[in-house]
Amino acid sequence: MIIDAKNLIAGRLGSYVAKKAILGETISIVNAELAVISGQKKNILEKYRAQANRGEPFHGPFLPKTPDRFLRRLIRGMLPHKQTKGREAFKRIMCYIGVPEEFKGKQFETVKGANVTKMQHLKYLTIKEICYLLKQQ
Repeated sequence: MIIDAKNLIAGRLGSYVAKKAILGETISIVNAELAVISGQKKNILEKYRAQANRGEPFHGPFLPKTPDRFLRRLIRGMLPHKQTKGREAFKRIMCYIGVPEEFKGKQFETVKGANVTKMQHLKYLTIKEICYLLKQQ
């Protein structure tokens, strides 16, 4: 299954992908940098900066700053990743920046109900913007 994450809400996309992966499907997510997180810019950045600055600098927890790994880590939080079934499901999920050559010309799926146009307000940030602002820190 190949999912195009463009203009999809990351949390809804993540929960859908986590359920499918636990059931045994292999999932590839393209355009991971274009997925969005809803909320006010200030609140979103405050939350992820607090996560990045928590703990000791050499012992973690480490928050990825590239969009594909950021989305994959977000999905990992929706899996029982400390159990065998969760680890196996996490291995079946891959996220990509843009569209790789191997997926060009193939049919992409989308998640119904996860599109950003369904939101009542237009307050959101793309994962690309969040990662860029976290690197500036």
